[in-house]
Amino acid sequence: MAGWKIPGFAGRPRFTSRATVLVLVLCSLVAILAYPTRQFISQRSEISAQRARAEHARQQVEELRREKARWQDPEFVKAQARARLHYAMPGETPYISVDPTAAAKASAGPAAGAPPGSAAAGPATPAKPWYASVWDSVDAADAAPAGTTALAPVVAPAPAPARDSSP
Repeated sequence: MAGWKIPGFAGRPRFTSRATVLVLVLCSLVAILAYPTRQFISQRSEISAQRARAEHARQQVEELRREKARWQDPEFVKAQARARLHYAMPGETPYISVDPTAAAKASAGPAAGAPPGSAAAGPATPAKPWYASVWDSVDAADAAPAGTTALAPVVAPAPAPARDSSP
């Protein structure tokens, strides 16, 4: 088999000068176009991310506009003042009902082996209004803790004498 030769093919070189030039031109085109192509792809991804952020911002703006429109309604404002601040209309008597059995259960402690937030610990006690919490903190700040002595007054240090910098 080694003796077989194709006529006209044995004397040709494997790569001609034309093929070498063509390969060099193609490689240089790939090298020249690689960076702009990469930039194009990264910019397209940045554009799509910016569009997603813009859409998210539009949705937030619409949500805030709806919220603002709700707050323009006087009935909504009244309902929020009643619910959040415990306000009442003139002539109404506001009250908060407290379940006395819940207070007895809370003083006895949570159920044995039950986590504090579970239903076995009993119903949750209603939170105090914000103004009651503020007043309690004022009272606590006003009362001096037992067993402490009054603090000595702080005396500011005397100013340093001015130096004479004349020659």
